[in-house]
Amino acid sequence: MDENRAAEFTGRVLADSAAAATIVLAALGDRTGLFKDLAERGPATSGELAGRTGLAERYVREWLGGMFAAGYLSYDDARQRYALPAEHVPTLATEPGPAFFGGVHQELIGAIQRYDQVAGAFRRGGGVRPADLHPDVWTGTSRFTAQWHQNMLVQQWLPLVPQTSARLRAGARVADVGCGTGQALIALARAFPAITATGYDAHPPSVEQARRATAEAGLADRVSYQVLDAAAGLPGSFDVITTFDVVHDAVDPLGLLRSIRDALRPGGSYLCLEINCSDQAAANTGPIATLLYGFSVLYCMTTSLAEGGEGLGTLGLPEPVLRDLAAKAGFAQVRHVEMDNPFNSLYELTR
Repeated sequence: MDENRAAEFTGRVLADSAAAATIVLAALGDRTGLFKDLAERGPATSGELAGRTGLAERYVREWLGGMFAAGYLSYDDARQRYALPAEHVPTLATEPGPAFFGGVHQELIGAIQRYDQVAGAFRRGGGVRPADLHPDVWTGTSRFTAQWHQNMLVQQWLPLVPQTSARLRAGARVADVGCGTGQALIALARAFPAITATGYDAHPPSVEQARRATAEAGLADRVSYQVLDAAAGLPGSFDVITTFDVVHDAVDPLGLLRSIRDALRPGGSYLCLEINCSDQAAANTGPIATLLYGFSVLYCMTTSLAEGGEGLGTLGLPEPVLRDLAAKAGFAQVRHVEMDNPFNSLYELTR
């Protein structure tokens, strides 16, 4: 054994353990509004920050110390005030900006709360059903994906698929499968006032939230939602169908793709956003892949296996796998849309 390498690895594990504690503290700062208060109202002592936020000073003091130790906050020793550096504001306090991580942290903390059930599944198989996940998983997912739909969908992704964009401008009938809280359809309906759209999701609380959000946006006359397992078939036919980070989660991914293909009108298009990953294990390394494998075990894979599904996992739908499933589902063409995104890949499929 190389003693130096062993010592280096021990240091690495220490750093990773500290990072886990850091994310717990960061998630608390997000939930309690501490980051946003520091961003909006400036530096504070623990007493000042506790007074501004209505929180217990002793907890605020400990949180400030931990976030300073982790490098998330700065500290003025002379004034005993902590500050959120301007460079850290987009990641920790600007919601739903393109760099915001609060939703990711909430989703991860929520998923970890089913740790015991996941550990049991290692021994007996199966998994954690979607209905049994902690509510923070759903809320965190909605907050995280909102940054896609409000900052990237219309601004960055649709210009890369001009034919689909033309259909939307012309008044397409749209379906969003796995619509969650309706963020995508709200963004599309705002950008393309001629479309009519329906969102489908198997999670009733998300559908209810989508209906409320759509009504608040004044779009309920053109956008509606249904609780539905889309793998069993989609009602009606559509010019454009979308899924955003959905297929790898599916109990029956092939059945889902067949339903989407069958519901597409001739000449229609299916936009599929998926995880940017490789079919070669050696290529799926580094911090992004590590985070995604963690989400897979705690969320994406386990919920599929809990229903007797394929359990593809978060990194289980690289391009070759998607192409194979798409061919079996009857799609005539799969185009991998070129874009610079470390997390996601975009595909345009046609009948």
